[in-house]
Amino acid sequence: MTGSGFAIFPTTLGWSAIAWRGLRVVGSALPVASADAMRGRFARRFAELRESEVPAPIARAVEGICALLRGDAAPQLDELPLDMDGIAELPRRVYEATRAIPRGSTSTYGAIAVQIGERNAARAVGRALGDNPFPPIVPCHRVLAADGTMHGFSAAGGVAMKLRLLELEGWRAQGGPSLFETAAPR
Repeated sequence: MTGSGFAIFPTTLGWSAIAWRGLRVVGSALPVASADAMRGRFARRFAELRESEVPAPIARAVEGICALLRGDAAPQLDELPLDMDGIAELPRRVYEATRAIPRGSTSTYGAIAVQIGERNAARAVGRALGDNPFPPIVPCHRVLAADGTMHGFSAAGGVAMKLRLLELEGWRAQGGPSLFETAAPR
């Protein structure tokens, strides 16, 4: 048994965190600029848990998150066991469908709604992803509006963070240079 707790850890994009009970992840977060800010956020979010050393089974999740945020080929984050106890049925199905989106690919809120059998629930899919307790393990950054636009990303850094995550995974916006490219001089 690995017990329970949460840990704050540095990534190339800032400070992230993960919380666990036993062998299941109960929460994770995209990076923020300060370890203290993340620590405070997780201490409030998981008041019943204490900051702890990351146990070996959970270390795989930390390594995968760090690799993803470096742009490295990440271990299979979609295989990590998540604790979805207390999560309603619709968001649970949204999170499962979102986890199946391959690295470097995207889907839309409407496509996820159709995939989970809720044809007219694109907004509900968006709300569920806005409340995602497991980013980037549940890669909500891979879901776009029907027209391919990015808006309303609730993580620190907003849409710029979403674009950065996608480009770290090798995704390219249709018809434009990457975030890290500049136009050639004329």
